[in-house]
Amino acid sequence: MKVFSFKIPKLKDEKLIVKVDRGSTFYDRFHQHDEIQIAYIIKGEGELIFSDKTHPYSNGDIFVIGSNIPHLFKSFEQTDSHSHMISLFFTKDAFGSHFFEIPELELIHRFFHKTESGFEPLTKNVSIGKLMLKISRTTKFSKYISFIKLLKKLCECETMVLTNFIYPMQISKFDGERLQVVFDYVIDNFHKEITLKKVSSLIHMTPNAFCRYFKNRTNKTFFKYLIELRIEHACQLLKNNPDFSIAQISDPSAFNSISNFT
Repeated sequence: MKVFSFKIPKLKDEKLIVKVDRGSTFYDRFHQHDEIQIAYIIKGEGELIFSDKTHPYSNGDIFVIGSNIPHLFKSFEQTDSHSHMISLFFTKDAFGSHFFEIPELELIHRFFHKTESGFEPLTKNVSIGKLMLKISRTTKFSKYISFIKLLKKLCECETMVLTNFIYPMQISKFDGERLQVVFDYVIDNFHKEITLKKVSSLIHMTPNAFCRYFKNRTNKTFFKYLIELRIEHACQLLKNNPDFSIAQISDPSAFNSISNFT
């Protein structure tokens, strides 16, 4: 699976990389990296495009992203604040090829199996967030102790798989950049009418060719992706505005027909 290969900046002999992102957006290119990533969203809202799925994110969310899985954090525009995320990057053999296989760490073994599809804790675990903050601020020895505790907690909590699309997609860097143009346009305009003619023209293709192209590289049709994005937006509106009527939910989500939305 090759999209935009991103090299995580690190110091010589650094095994556990801590990266703090602050700004109007996170790293906004459809990309992949060799390292496993644990991402803690301290502040910010947007969509995580993860392989063939799209997941909303907001304050307090935690995502575990496996090695070389294409993904993109697409931040929603915010006028009053910046996004803030702490990420840990590491590989299974960063601490030695057999370190995580010792009997004393048996509980943590399944963590690496779960990363193959990526996962998200189903509840916002305050203790996990505190450990992420501690790792980003502490000394080397305490950092690794907290890291082992973090993996243990992630193994113990109930989680949701981020994608079931685990067989390899062959996506070149060029295709990854083309798909990002489509993702950016759709996420910015999903609340409006979107036509195949318009979206296919963004990457200089005919509608029929674009439909085949999109499905071959994402494992779903373009309109399935668009509907999923709109439904997820509607879910967020329902969650944050329980008193809204169906019309107040369906219209901003681009479902002009209430019956179709239902």
